[in-house]
Amino acid sequence: MSAVFNIAFGAPWLLLGLLALPILWFLLRAVPPAPIKRRFPAVSLLLGLKDTEVEADKTPWWLMLLRMLAVAAVIIGFAGPVLNPSAETQNTKGPLVIVIDGTWASAQNWPAQLDRIDSALEAASRQGRRAAVVRLTDPVVGLEFAAADVWRSRLAGLAPQPWAATSGPDWVADVPEGAQVLWMSDGLAREERLPLLAALQTKSEVTTFEESAPIFGLTPAVLQDGVVIIEALRNRSGTAQEIIVNAVGRDPAGIERVLTQVPLSFAALDMSAQAEIVLPAELRNRVSRFEIEGIATAGAFTLSDDELRRREIALIDGRSAGEGAQLLSQLYYLERALRPTADLIQGALPDALLANPDVIVLADVANLTQAETQGLTDWVESGGLMLRFSGPRLAASDVARGAQDPLMPVRLRSGGRSVGGAMSWGEPKSLAPFAADTPFYGLDVPADVAINSQLVAEPDSNLAQRVLAELSDGTPLVTRKALGQGQVVLFHITANAEWSNLPLSGLFVQMLERLSISARGQGDAAGDLQGTTWQLTAELGANGRLEAVNTQAGLSGEQLELALTDGGVNDQVRPGIYTSDARSLALNVLGSGARLAAPDWPSSVVVEGLSLPAEQPLKGWLLSVALAFLSVDIIASLWLAGRLLGPSVAAIFLGAFLPNLSIDPAYAQGGQPNDIRAIEATAEVSLAHVLTGDARVDEMALAGLRGLSDVLFRRTSVEPTVPTSIDLGTDELAFFPFLYWPITANQPLPSADAYAKLNNYLRTGGMILFDTRDGSTTSFGANSPEGKRLQLIAAPLDIPALEPLPRGHVLTRSFYLLQDFPGRHTSRDVWVEVSRSDVGDGTDLLAQNRNDGVSPVVIGGNDWAAAWAVSPSGGPMAPIGRGRAGERQREIAYRFGVNLIMYVLTGNYKADQVHVPALLERLGQ
Repeated sequence: MSAVFNIAFGAPWLLLGLLALPILWFLLRAVPPAPIKRRFPAVSLLLGLKDTEVEADKTPWWLMLLRMLAVAAVIIGFAGPVLNPSAETQNTKGPLVIVIDGTWASAQNWPAQLDRIDSALEAASRQGRRAAVVRLTDPVVGLEFAAADVWRSRLAGLAPQPWAATSGPDWVADVPEGAQVLWMSDGLAREERLPLLAALQTKSEVTTFEESAPIFGLTPAVLQDGVVIIEALRNRSGTAQEIIVNAVGRDPAGIERVLTQVPLSFAALDMSAQAEIVLPAELRNRVSRFEIEGIATAGAFTLSDDELRRREIALIDGRSAGEGAQLLSQLYYLERALRPTADLIQGALPDALLANPDVIVLADVANLTQAETQGLTDWVESGGLMLRFSGPRLAASDVARGAQDPLMPVRLRSGGRSVGGAMSWGEPKSLAPFAADTPFYGLDVPADVAINSQLVAEPDSNLAQRVLAELSDGTPLVTRKALGQGQVVLFHITANAEWSNLPLSGLFVQMLERLSISARGQGDAAGDLQGTTWQLTAELGANGRLEAVNTQAGLSGEQLELALTDGGVNDQVRPGIYTSDARSLALNVLGSGARLAAPDWPSSVVVEGLSLPAEQPLKGWLLSVALAFLSVDIIASLWLAGRLLGPSVAAIFLGAFLPNLSIDPAYAQGGQPNDIRAIEATAEVSLAHVLTGDARVDEMALAGLRGLSDVLFRRTSVEPTVPTSIDLGTDELAFFPFLYWPITANQPLPSADAYAKLNNYLRTGGMILFDTRDGSTTSFGANSPEGKRLQLIAAPLDIPALEPLPRGHVLTRSFYLLQDFPGRHTSRDVWVEVSRSDVGDGTDLLAQNRNDGVSPVVIGGNDWAAAWAVSPSGGPMAPIGRGRAGERQREIAYRFGVNLIMYVLTGNYKADQVHVPALLERLGQ
């Protein structure tokens, strides 16, 4: 498609007016120029004389050409010429059908796809054609034909989904013959696409739009011998490329940040590349995800789960050092079961408590000092898991003689029960099937597992609720009770093979896994999910954002196992973090063996790129040219008539130019300019922007604040004065409650004095909106030149810890109720100060401790000034989106600006409303 010299006309029939130009040529030639007046005293002698031949004077050819060009420009202008018209105007007969893959890979270029779709719908609207839009990731796909304008109004609600397109060709039967079919490809090869494509080609020719840029993905991280192995994929080869993989997690203060980075290189012909990341165990346990820097798609993110979080387990043996043979040690089988998947700590109990492990195992430990008991109790109540095993020492202690121990889940009978003992069995007992309400449900019980001896629980009213496993005769074998935020679990047998052969079986390892003693990855855990129920607690969106989920139905272990092994996610089994008891599993959009490839379209399919040159209407330019030609014609006619000079012409020119001459009122009043600016800035609310040194960016920033000030004046009680441009080196900042700071790649860093003023401004209630204008703030836009410049600029500033704008933040409801914060770009990534909450679960944000609850900085990259900017005449200065969707985007951008200014001016007023129900309840109202 030609994107430079392609011209279309909105009203081509008006071009017939060009046929009248030859007639106008002859008519205009017959009109003589105005006569020149000469005073001649003897003119009276000529009175009464008549000229028998009348001949009209002829207009000069160059003046005639000028007039013809002016008329031609008017005719062509009203014909509605458009430079770079959309190619979708070629098919003007059948209805329009737009097919969208809409997968996670589409999120990489989703705005470009929406622009293409809007362009096609706009063309169909001009031609009066019906349209239908089909998103293949929808669970039920059907054709709904409607007016193209109706579909244009729905585009803002379309979004990609984090699963693959699975729709079949059933709905193709409703596609009319001869329809125009446009396919928005996600750039990935998929076998399910072939039947659908073949069915569509029987109806009409298919045109595909696909981005040529490579699509990257990450497979789940694997831990081998203490090293994290990460593999990246791409769908196109041919060039050597390098990407940056970030390991993201929470620091000790609980703030999410990049913990480490690793470069990963693709050779020219490689479709995958691997990197090894060596992290200390403590740091590795903090990693929540790996991500490709600068790419916001679900495939470029891989969530981590218990696979990387090797737990620290302290093993405490009740025997003295060197006592007994190795195979009789209480810890021998535990060590072999846990060492492959956990970091083991051995030593005295006080040392183990100082290490603060995840689990403490007491193997036949009977007598604890008061200090040890108190230390263990505090540790369990704070969330620890204590696992106790029985043995001869525990059977002979006071615990087994009916005494109540806070660190035991049940009371024990003295002596225990064994084959041939006082409370004897005739033969060893087997295990009963595990109940459905226990974490062991679904595990197969081997027939050869036998229990020879055990400690018996004293019956009481709570015993039935605390039993996790029992023998075939109903005797409790494993019991548990909650203690604070943690729990205490007791195996009524030894940890070695002295009382049973359970520690020798694979069931023993599986039971420890179900208790979250050890940690396993997806590959190992996939076969250990039968009989469990999992809850989706955080869902991974197509754009790579992790959103909390509270209403999703539980998922059976069999369904999750199928998704883990086949790598298949859909609208029922969605990617994200699943939890069951204390276990967590990450379901990613790409499985361990996934591979990416670009689609191989048949030769019968027309493939075009997504880049769409902006349509440029030429009507205004041509009419301006016509007006310029007519102005020259007037001057030329005056010159030919000898009337170009004179007092009347001088008056006309003075009247045209004098209004443009002005005197600086500050100097006219004899005052200093800075004093006048201070008076104006403090008399009314004044918005300001920081000068960057780039004249175009500074002009757009000032125009943006002018547009936002106009909206505030019309819609709110805030009546801002004219916005101001701020030089950080010379101007005072205290007069302005809000500063807009656009970031350019080459703007100079502020001076030391300027940084001092900025830090004082932030500490005393001012707010700065940093706008990188790059459309993406992943890691604060660090992948763009503007983002990297922002990091350099912000380093010396006193900026608090930041987080992505959470749901329920005051900024989303200070005036309008908002969920999106678009500008010229539509990224939802906006960063504010980490909020503190002391109500409920923290989802509703309350006032922060300083600046009256106002975040001192807001960081984004949506180029809000371009969306707000208006010219002096009141019209928008920058195009936003396309058609109605673009106007809606501009309106939401204005609403975000209003919310932002109201947030600055009202502080935590809106946040305080969260307290109202609690206050009314306390007052008895």
